[in-house]
Amino acid sequence: MSVLVLVVDDEPDVDALFRQQFRRDLRAQRFIMDFAASAADALTRIARPIEQTLILILSDINMPGMTGLEMLPKVREMRPDVPIIMITAYGDPETKRKAIEGGATGLLTKPIDFTLLREEIDTRLGQAS
Repeated sequence: MSVLVLVVDDEPDVDALFRQQFRRDLRAQRFIMDFAASAADALTRIARPIEQTLILILSDINMPGMTGLEMLPKVREMRPDVPIIMITAYGDPETKRKAIEGGATGLLTKPIDFTLLREEIDTRLGQAS
């Protein structure tokens, strides 16, 4: 079974950063990582049939156009079974409250703790198999 982690972030260097951090996993084909540069792009991808099993969405909160928090209920409606972890530079309690109330599974602050994120992905991989 092929599984997918979707990363939603408008920063152009996020793609390279995540591919670098998870290069061994990606080479070993433990999972596929895809990137959406906006919330609108992510919603389009999520709405289409996906060959892989979508196991996790990682989304930045602050993006131009639609924010990650605005995208959250739309994703929950389309894919209620897929966990969503929000990523923010501002880990204040109000942001965390809004994310969790909106349906996020969790909140990571920048700079991202990739050890923690890898554990989260490993958990999702275990649940998918």
